[in-house]
Amino acid sequence: MKTPQHLPDRAERSLARLLPRLEAQYSNYINSHPSEWQSFRERLQMNFKRIFDLLIQIYGGQYDFFYHLENLLCSLAEAWIDRSEELKKLDRLHEQDDRWFQSNKMVGGVCYVDLFAGNLEGVRQHIPYLKELGLTYLHLMPLFRSPKAQNDGGYAISSYREVDPALGTMQQLAELASDLRQNGISLVLDFVFNHTSDEHEWAIRAKAGEPVFQNYYLMFPDRQMPDAYERNLREIFPGEHPGAFTYFPEIESWVWTTFHSYQWDLNYQNPEVFIAMVQEMLCLANVGVEILRLDAVAFIWKKMGTSCENLPEAHLLIQTFIAVARIAAPALLFKSEAIVAPDDVIRYISPDECQISYNPLLMALMWETLATREVRLLSESLRQRFSIPGGCAWVNYVRSHDDIGWTFSDDDSWKLGINGYDHRRFLNSFYTGRFPGSFARGLPFQENPKTGDCRISGTCASLAGLEKAINQETSAEVDLAIARILLLYGITLFIGGIPLIYLGDELGTLNDYTFRDNPAKSHDSRWVHRPRTDWRRVDLRNDLQTIEGRIFSGLQHLIDVRKKDVVFSVGEVQMVDCGAQVLAFIHTYQAKRVLVLANFSEKEQVVPANLLRIYGLSYKFRDLVSKKTVHLKDFTLKPYQLMALQ
Repeated sequence: MKTPQHLPDRAERSLARLLPRLEAQYSNYINSHPSEWQSFRERLQMNFKRIFDLLIQIYGGQYDFFYHLENLLCSLAEAWIDRSEELKKLDRLHEQDDRWFQSNKMVGGVCYVDLFAGNLEGVRQHIPYLKELGLTYLHLMPLFRSPKAQNDGGYAISSYREVDPALGTMQQLAELASDLRQNGISLVLDFVFNHTSDEHEWAIRAKAGEPVFQNYYLMFPDRQMPDAYERNLREIFPGEHPGAFTYFPEIESWVWTTFHSYQWDLNYQNPEVFIAMVQEMLCLANVGVEILRLDAVAFIWKKMGTSCENLPEAHLLIQTFIAVARIAAPALLFKSEAIVAPDDVIRYISPDECQISYNPLLMALMWETLATREVRLLSESLRQRFSIPGGCAWVNYVRSHDDIGWTFSDDDSWKLGINGYDHRRFLNSFYTGRFPGSFARGLPFQENPKTGDCRISGTCASLAGLEKAINQETSAEVDLAIARILLLYGITLFIGGIPLIYLGDELGTLNDYTFRDNPAKSHDSRWVHRPRTDWRRVDLRNDLQTIEGRIFSGLQHLIDVRKKDVVFSVGEVQMVDCGAQVLAFIHTYQAKRVLVLANFSEKEQVVPANLLRIYGLSYKFRDLVSKKTVHLKDFTLKPYQLMALQ
């Protein structure tokens, strides 16, 4: 007789009941592929308890819980059966080396398919260019079918299983993923799982009055519930529609639309929605996607009386997504897009949630430091907020498809005597070129003329001063602008994590103001930093007499430095006090260390040797960037110079 401590728990009893039913349903596959099924079965047994415990917390109060649980297991089995042998081989490789993404070899790039190369076939043809730059990770911005007019740059998805016909087909996407993989490049796509477009089949059927699909969204016949929710919600795009709901007279309902009116929020309180989105996720994994960027993670769970952001259930849902992926697509990783307060960003990062996360704080504060020429706020924030759980990695970037918001912590700024509200107004003024002496040429995004609040749009080159320098035909200013670009990207390459290059930055691409002539884009200043690739400029990349050649070769050299030394793998970062204008940190990986120095000023800065001796550093270094030997004595950093001393 079993003693109480050996009695199976509820999860074990559930699996014991469900597994025979599952195996009876897929007996033909099991008989023809016994070893593959055994692999699936072992991972199911290993991860089932976690999935069960998570789902009990989310959906345990529902009377039909076990019905949905069985449907979920069937979805996982079918996804595994459909998974190609090539991808199952990748699963095995990544299971053997589950920290492959933390390597110093990792270098990312991001682009829009149409703007970079016209279509998927164009991207495939330019794989040699991506390899030449040194990329091992390519994030293609949303490429699935979406409304032709308003689609939020592709983030209003009408089908997760159809590529935009102008870009290609799902078959071409799968072939591109395979070609990229064979060239050492992992494919990254967005998983827009908070909402669909109002043209998605589910929304169309909801509009047609089908109750099943109306329950896929949050729809209300009057304002009673919307008003109750909105007492605690913040408005995301108040200029488009007040609050978080949009009224649709054709269905006489208020629909939850956190972002745009044509983006309908999914109702994750309905377990059928979760299972449907698991199926969509695994379909993308089976196309060959290795990393999914989870869009708008903070908003996916709604609860009355709260802000409906960063709720515990949102974390439970994401953890369940990754737990099921470990069964049916173990190679798949998750990347968090949490543009929230710094203290909230870290909560989405863990080996059991999102193993990878954007680092918006580093991005914003590098630009802050360029404007102020003082590293205090950047250093303080890195000291307090750069460390993340083991088995995870930051994605460090200079800019993205989106705007720049000043997401630093007011607690950090107050420690340094900086008023956060006033400082953000200064930064907005500086990066829109309104502040006297500013080198930047950016545009405001979502500007509030009453408060002066806004976010910033602009390419890296224009924000770093290259546009102004070229227009004024000042060679010295061009030199400084190029140095700023390489400084920013050098930090992302050397600080640990995955550096991400917005393609075009490697050539010094300037703002494209022609978006103002397009009625569909003129209201959104972010299109200023989403120009089409000019392949004539790409052809100049090897000519060191050109701006394109200087930036491309400089960035290529920094990437080469990173890839040649394992010290730049994900490790520990220790901030070093080196004066007001010099960012300094020691990056440690295993037994190796490197001291990184970055002068954020257009003036030379003396590095005092006595400051560095405090950290037990050696008396002689080799600068990995310049390849020169440096002795530990007072030495001078040139304007915007970057050094990596080992």
